[in-house]
Amino acid sequence: MKSLAVVPTAFAVVLLSGCGADPAPAAAPAPSSPAAASVPAGTPCGEVAGLQGAKNKVVAHGKTDCAEATQVLTDYFAKLTPAEAASPQGPGPVVIGAWTCGSGPNDPVTSCSTEDERQIEATRS
Repeated sequence: MKSLAVVPTAFAVVLLSGCGADPAPAAAPAPSSPAAASVPAGTPCGEVAGLQGAKNKVVAHGKTDCAEATQVLTDYFAKLTPAEAASPQGPGPVVIGAWTCGSGPNDPVTSCSTEDERQIEATRS
């Protein structure tokens, strides 16, 4: 029974010790990971090989970085089948992780996006 009597007293001390005291300072936000870094809209990220080795200029928009953008588009072009590429509706949609990529028929731009509104593009050079 003694241990039960100590619990309310300890609890009261904890509650009272916070009265009138300044709140603890907020912790500094953790640095974002490279994959979550934002880039200015329209940031050029180099080139990737597309269908039949065609060069595609990669552009990142918003909360993605160039490394992720080029990897997603590299994976997209590697996964794209000849039948998908020749589709009258255009290639795609093809899912690459959280990304969905595709383009319209004879469209030189491939667009990829996520549900949280990240976006990347590849334009044939």
